Amino acid sequence: MESDPRAWIAVLRQSHERLVGTAGPLAPEQLRAQSYCQDWTVAQVLSHLGSGAEIALMALPGALGQSEPVSRDAFPAVWDRWNAMSPDDQAAAALLTDARHVQRLDELTDDELAAVSLPFFGMTLDAVGLVRLRLGEHALHTWDIAVTFDPAAVVAADAAGLLIDNVPAFLAPRLGKPQEQPFRARIRATDPERDYLLVAADAVSMTDWTAGDGSADTAELAMPAEALLRLAYGRLDPAHTPASVQAKPADLDRLRAIFPGF
Repeated sequence: MESDPRAWIAVLRQSHERLVGTAGPLAPEQLRAQSYCQDWTVAQVLSHLGSGAEIALMALPGALGQSEPVSRDAFPAVWDRWNAMSPDDQAAAALLTDARHVQRLDELTDDELAAVSLPFFGMTLDAVGLVRLRLGEHALHTWDIAVTFDPAAVVAADAAGLLIDNVPAFLAPRLGKPQEQPFRARIRATDPERDYLLVAADAVSMTDWTAGDGSADTAELAMPAEALLRLAYGRLDPAHTPASVQAKPADLDRLRAIFPGF
């Protein structure tokens, strides 16, 4: 996994530029259209990204040790304010706030990046962890908007290339749903190349494939890394599964049940 936080920030900036290019030109009626997120319009996805950027900016001084950590009790007021905006204002404010967040990350010195430490659900995030968390949310929600108007949209290659290693290390054990019927699968990714063993039983795990992992009950699948990333987030439904995915339909259905999304 990439260990240079500036590499992550650079890709987050590219994701921001893609979001501007995708959402900036949208007409009022398009902002009010249903996004890929079942419960959100396009404007509400942007509102989620905008409020997330605002909260990230609020949390940064605490992560740098420059102030007390921000309390989660402060978040509902932020969400309420964003939820009260009109769709047009949500969109405009989201792009501006997102730009400010990326700019603030760009401005951090090397010493500040080295000092980042943020408690997060039992973990402590360093600078890479902090930006990785935001990039995952940002890239996938940008796709949620893009695919609303382009069914062939994919997660950008630069974001997928960094985030793919987050699938086994972070996403699979947290987003994967245990299964009554155990399931084993070898999943080979391309662009970039990865080779994983997924095991779903009482828990879900993904590890690097090794020569001794094969067995008669191990399914075989191959897909682009961006498709595997979307799978982990519950975004690889049949209508948005690339033709390049190689898998038995039943095996794909099992994987979709393991990663239903949220």
